[in-house]
Amino acid sequence: MASCFSMVAFYGYFLRRSFAAAGLRPETHEIDGGETTMHCWVPDSALGGSDDSRPTVVLLHGFGPSAVWQWRRQVGHISRGLRLVVPDLVFFGGSSSRSARRSVAFQAECVLKLLDRLGVGRFSVVGTSYGGFVAWHVAREAAPAGRVERVVIASSDPLKTEEDDAQLRQRAGVENISDLMLPRSTRTLRSLLRLSVHRSPSIMPDFVLRDVLQTFFTDNREVKMELLEGLELNKNGEISGSPLLQDVLIVWGEHDYIFPLEKAHLLKKHLGEKARLEVMKNTAHVPQIEDPNRFNEIVLNFLLGKPISSL
Repeated sequence: MASCFSMVAFYGYFLRRSFAAAGLRPETHEIDGGETTMHCWVPDSALGGSDDSRPTVVLLHGFGPSAVWQWRRQVGHISRGLRLVVPDLVFFGGSSSRSARRSVAFQAECVLKLLDRLGVGRFSVVGTSYGGFVAWHVAREAAPAGRVERVVIASSDPLKTEEDDAQLRQRAGVENISDLMLPRSTRTLRSLLRLSVHRSPSIMPDFVLRDVLQTFFTDNREVKMELLEGLELNKNGEISGSPLLQDVLIVWGEHDYIFPLEKAHLLKKHLGEKARLEVMKNTAHVPQIEDPNRFNEIVLNFLLGKPISSL
């Protein structure tokens, strides 16, 4: 008899407990007249009009699991110096929408409307992978009002081209990017792990991988495929022609094979003197998980305007 028990889902319960231990509570807010619902984690103390003088930072997760899985090793450390807002992007976790829009710009608009609903004025934004694309758009859209103070782009290439996608398909051995980012089989999931993690677990039983597939890659599958199609490519310089105005920290794993390290250097060159690049050794596409202590130190010091030490 097949078991209904999911170790992955059960572990998610403990991750939510770790967010609560960091002084965060879950909330759900309707925006766009109720058309879109955003789930998020916010400080126990009210954001709007709070006496808490800590700066606010928004953490935007990447493709795949919801926010609690991707920022689980950050919230406890970073919340000591910053007030955190950690949303599930639309169609991930507890966030949903009746809108037909699937673009990164739509995700950014939803994040900004959520922050308006929460009473957040000025803030910094940290985005990893897909969340880095969203953070880029958030920073651009909020720039005229001066709302975004600092930006962290981690393991994310907003300047990617069709050639970059073709090379990724070749490295992964898939026909479409969605085949890799929304795996259907344990074989493809192993390929995704190989490209994303520098030191993948030597033993990963198929029953665990099937649990991961069922937990993370079945809900909203068709919509998420459309989200991948909605990732803008840097055709004719439309994106590169509008660099960010804020101070930017770029964080990259030296062994990232989703977005190779050379793309980090190109992004740094594009952004110019306002950008700083930190390459994390012995990590790949998820440095915040592979080396959380170093990642947290780099990001927290940057957001607080402190020197970033080197190891």
